Amino acid sequence: MKDKYEVYRYTGIPVVKNRSGNYEFKTDESGQVKPHDWRTGKHTKGKFKRNGQVFLTEDNLFVTVIEVEKMPFNRRHTVTPLQRFTSEFINEQLLKTGRKAVRNLQND
Repeated sequence: MKDKYEVYRYTGIPVVKNRSGNYEFKTDESGQVKPHDWRTGKHTKGKFKRNGQVFLTEDNLFVTVIEVEKMPFNRRHTVTPLQRFTSEFINEQLLKTGRKAVRNLQND
């Protein structure tokens, strides 16, 4: 099939900018972060560079990549595609915190 393309699953956490212009995790009413999965799509713009990179979803939500893994092309419809990668990144400390949050969720 000539229309096949590489598909990656990105586990990410939504982010917002604080008053200083730095990214922080968006939290729910109870102060918890909510990791979710997105994937590259046929029309995804930009290139993934490394964990901590910020991307924009199709719902205009900014999300930072915590983990990435290749996924089978035929399973791509089980995960929502992302719109585009930005050239922005969160800081290393926030990335470490995000990794812990994702690990805790996976262990539950």
